[in-house]
Amino acid sequence: MLRGIQQRDLDRNRWIKISMGVILLLICVSMVVTLVPGLMSGPSTDASSPDAIASVAGHNITVVEFQQRFDQLMSNQQIPQMMRGIYAKQLLNDLVFQQALAYEAEQMGIQVTSQEEAARIREMIPDAWVNNKWNPTKYQTDVEQGTGMSVQQFETSLHDEMLADKFRQLVTDGITVSPAEVEQEFLWRNERVKLQYALIKPSDLAPTIQPTDAQLQSWFEQNKSRYQIPEKRSATYALLDLAKLRANTTPTDAELQAYYQAHLADYKVENRVHVEHILFKTVGKTDAEIAEIKKKAKDVLKQVKTGANFEDLAKKYSEDDGSKAKGGDLGWILQGQTVPAFEKAAFSVPKGQVSDLVQTPYGFEIIKVIDRETAHTKSLAEVKDDVEKDVLDQKVSDEANKIAGEMADAVRKSDRQPLAALAKKYDLELGQVPPVSMTDPIGPLGASKDLSQILFSLEPGELSQPVQTGGGFVILTVNNIVPAHQGTLQEVHAQALADYQQEKSVDLARTRAADLAQKVKSGEPLDKAGKELGLTVATSDSFARNGSVPAVGSGRQLSAAFDLKEGQVGGPKQIEGNWLVYKVVSHEDANPSDFATQQAGIKQQLLQTRQNAAFEAFRTSLLDQLRKQGKLTINNNAMTQFTQSS
Repeated sequence: MLRGIQQRDLDRNRWIKISMGVILLLICVSMVVTLVPGLMSGPSTDASSPDAIASVAGHNITVVEFQQRFDQLMSNQQIPQMMRGIYAKQLLNDLVFQQALAYEAEQMGIQVTSQEEAARIREMIPDAWVNNKWNPTKYQTDVEQGTGMSVQQFETSLHDEMLADKFRQLVTDGITVSPAEVEQEFLWRNERVKLQYALIKPSDLAPTIQPTDAQLQSWFEQNKSRYQIPEKRSATYALLDLAKLRANTTPTDAELQAYYQAHLADYKVENRVHVEHILFKTVGKTDAEIAEIKKKAKDVLKQVKTGANFEDLAKKYSEDDGSKAKGGDLGWILQGQTVPAFEKAAFSVPKGQVSDLVQTPYGFEIIKVIDRETAHTKSLAEVKDDVEKDVLDQKVSDEANKIAGEMADAVRKSDRQPLAALAKKYDLELGQVPPVSMTDPIGPLGASKDLSQILFSLEPGELSQPVQTGGGFVILTVNNIVPAHQGTLQEVHAQALADYQQEKSVDLARTRAADLAQKVKSGEPLDKAGKELGLTVATSDSFARNGSVPAVGSGRQLSAAFDLKEGQVGGPKQIEGNWLVYKVVSHEDANPSDFATQQAGIKQQLLQTRQNAAFEAFRTSLLDQLRKQGKLTINNNAMTQFTQSS
């Protein structure tokens, strides 16, 4: 099942630590000198084999292999189409780094032993050991159902992860955080200020700017090149209205029955159960940690059994991010859809009842059964509404396509006939499209790229072929064409006025902020000075550097306020296009009594940040070294084709 790997001896271990020390020294130098570009932003190179998307120290990552890994990634996540290219590049980065680590491990004698892998697997999938005996069938089932991977894929992934963990431990082993650094971070995080402020927004001032006709005309003459009027066309349309056709169509009982019989499989209900759960994760935890987690889970179970609200407890304690916010609701689960331990409990607990503590490969779980259904086929009466809708949709679609085909034949015979005559023959709805540009919605027909392209390809008086839209099939004919031209102020008055106000409001906001700051710094109260300038003055709640002032900015954007004493004035400062003038109402230093409770958490966060930075530097340095040695190449052509197609 698992790879046989020899144990490392003490001399080799000592040599590894010396080698890693040299690597870490190089990393530190590289971090001081520069930030090395990432893998995909490096020089353009080509893999040695046309079938490879990348090659690392003689190991090719083939296009086929990459496609399989990418498909698996896509099947496990809902990723927008536009983001798939980015995910593909990240996947390639990860696969290349895995191979680079494997090569480096071979050079340095770093290994993951079969005993180490077995121990990790037992920790992750304890159910694979029945009465302390290995059960290969159970193991395979749990792996495939729990991870969506084959056993080989799972073990390869686990080995890669454990190897990366070993490198991470070696790279970060000597990284520390001093008590002084923890204390400084504590002081920085817990220092708080409270502000009285005025936020001057150009958007608020814009409507107050009302230029004279002469001012607007002068401004327009200086900016008239911005106002080019594109070609516009008006049209008449005839619409085969699907809503009207639908209202006049009624399926017969015989049609409903025939459709139901033809689609019986669609109305079969498998054995299923509607459940909620509370998950306490144990994956990757030590035995001591698992014992504490189990104790916590038992305490929550006790609360459930004594009448506490299950959904509230799930929101508070569950570690399943997908269902936590919904009170642990997993919806309907079919038999065979989840891991055996969970399924056994879910399908045996009575409706409305809660299970005892259930241990699964993911952790400890408390399961509540909301409802259950036994396998059966729904009757026509139960699904009549759905059947009627499907049959009606099909009848309307068939009839609309039939009429549209007849309309198309009529236009092909004569594309210059009166549209009104065609509308009367096929009971079409006539309407008008006001002058529109290529990028405007087509009047009452709405936005449609296809309709726009057809409208702007027609000659006046020519009929288009029927075009399918959301509302039905449309035939267009052009009434009038207004060529593109330089707009006059009269034509673009509303837009020109809005642009003038926006431009001048920026200058006005800056001036108001400067005037306000000068008044306040001269000793005038902020609220009084703000009122004189027509500005609203508010007071914030006390906030820290990692906090924010709603609708104003984050603590980091307001960091200068933490350098001021109570009563001092800050600004004017521009934040995201607005101008801020403020006065420090109060400035509170960190409370030393809070240090004990925050010390451990702050130290861990600082350490984690440093360790992540060091490992990322090691990653970049390793890949850069392999690239310079000619042992890392990327087939950019293959990658470009893949990202474009995905």
